[in-house]
Amino acid sequence: MNTKMVGILFASANETKLNELTLHRTTASLPFAGRYRLIDFALSCLVNSGVTRIGIIARNNYSSLMDHIRMGRDWDLNRKNGGISVFPPFVLNTSREVYKGKIEALYTVLDYLKRAPEDYVCMANCNVAANIKLDEVLDEHIARNADVTILCHKASVTSSKRVIIEKDASDKITDLSALEIPTDRERLVSLNIYIVRKDYLIAKVEQSYARGYVDFEKDILFKDVEGGKLYAKELEGYAAIIDDVKTYYNESMKVLDTAVREELFGSMSKIYTKVKDSVPTMYRSGAKVSNSLIADGCIINGTVENSILFRNVRIEEGAVVKNSIIMENGIVMRGGKIQYTITDKQVVIGAGRQISGSETYPIVIVKNKIV
Repeated sequence: MNTKMVGILFASANETKLNELTLHRTTASLPFAGRYRLIDFALSCLVNSGVTRIGIIARNNYSSLMDHIRMGRDWDLNRKNGGISVFPPFVLNTSREVYKGKIEALYTVLDYLKRAPEDYVCMANCNVAANIKLDEVLDEHIARNADVTILCHKASVTSSKRVIIEKDASDKITDLSALEIPTDRERLVSLNIYIVRKDYLIAKVEQSYARGYVDFEKDILFKDVEGGKLYAKELEGYAAIIDDVKTYYNESMKVLDTAVREELFGSMSKIYTKVKDSVPTMYRSGAKVSNSLIADGCIINGTVENSILFRNVRIEEGAVVKNSIIMENGIVMRGGKIQYTITDKQVVIGAGRQISGSETYPIVIVKNKIV
């Protein structure tokens, strides 16, 4: 058990850029990789590192999140001391709106942080798919006597407003900036996962809130590069930031690569999720499946290529699914054909219907629709 660190997770991030995928849910509860939700990665990384006190700050549309995590039993977090605490949105600003940024969100949970006996805080957005040993990062953070350690990776910037890091040979951060225009150039990109000294965090949030600041990165971290002790921890393995439809599709398709799946799910540090105990998938005589990720409970009697099918999906005879993502309880009826398409939960593609997006921007069909 890690008695040094408490976790704070932000359930909502960039819902407007994820469009139809987050009409009915938070970013944290967005399905990913066949049977998981994005929050599973953050929760599992914390639990695998011995963190047993985790607060989740919600903003809107969090009923699906509550249904998924329940009391935290699937992550061994249903306990008397610590466990999961979900904080619904509070209204504290003068305009009587739900919190505008992380500073206001953190201010609403300061009592929770002050009462927690741990000396360090792991803060993270729930839109990152990665398998990270946070206890090792914490040990480095303590050894350096750092104020903040920012986890990052080298990647080309495919979406706007990513935080770019410059560091010296000792990993001390020398500059932080927000990149507004996507570029193919590989940069050191923040994953928005931070290990922070708790007393530092509380002091900075109180000072910033009193001055009307809202953005944790721009109003605290950017201003503290010179005077503070900010360090970067570069991750070598696979890590994906899911912050718009394009990145959701592209990173989902990468999971079809065996090497990526092994990095995410093949280590001793498991990724846990809500257990549903579904029946095995049934492949009937007409099934032709290649390079696809198929969850349990499906019935396949058509063609599936380079696609991801979640639980209880039905592909009828003569149906063709290529380069697509079909979420839970989806149906492609007889003769239907889809490619470069993301269908949300309980979407039905009618008999003989043909839907085709493009690799650069797939079509998204919202939950419960019949096409």
